[in-house]
Amino acid sequence: MKQITENIEKFVKCRLETEGTGHDWLHIDRVRRTALNLAKKYSCDLTIIELSALLHDLIDDKLSDDIRMKTDEVANLLREEGLDSDSIQEVLTIISTISFKGGKRRAVSSIEAQIVQDADRLDAMGAIGIARVFSYGGSKGNLIYDPAIPTRDSMTCEEYRTIKSTSINHFYEKLLKLKDLMNTEEGKMLAQQRHQFMVDYLSQFFLEWEGPNRGL
Repeated sequence: MKQITENIEKFVKCRLETEGTGHDWLHIDRVRRTALNLAKKYSCDLTIIELSALLHDLIDDKLSDDIRMKTDEVANLLREEGLDSDSIQEVLTIISTISFKGGKRRAVSSIEAQIVQDADRLDAMGAIGIARVFSYGGSKGNLIYDPAIPTRDSMTCEEYRTIKSTSINHFYEKLLKLKDLMNTEEGKMLAQQRHQFMVDYLSQFFLEWEGPNRGL
């Protein structure tokens, strides 16, 4: 199993070499490390967790067409590495269901999926989450903030991906919601800390945005 994960790691690192939206190899590695750290608190399959963390973004439509893979391509990759059919199905189920996609997804059930989802969501929060939201917004041509563009309260998956918003709006459309969507107790504790950091950041942002003459 160690050789399989090492080979998948090399593959993903190479695949995401040119990724520039904040869903790059370093994001994958952080999610993998966070997931394995969360897993220490639970009885679970570490191989499934690690492989799922490594592969979790590769089928997501936020990646460019030249990087994104189809689900059956990921299955073939794992099969060629010698992973058994049941484990392949577990990995595919996890990476197909953990994405936020406008917050419309059902809760995941297995502890492995819950851990990987928590790890991925934690990387979208706190100081790193703030850095990533502006990196992603810039890559998509979104403004930092525009008071004339309202925050979207309810979105379909398609609207979440295709309708332009602003990076600051994204805090309200996704990032500030993540705290209440965590699965594991350890994840909830870490999310609370990162959530508060984002709240404090937004307070400072709007203080500076309004300027010293607010209300005059």
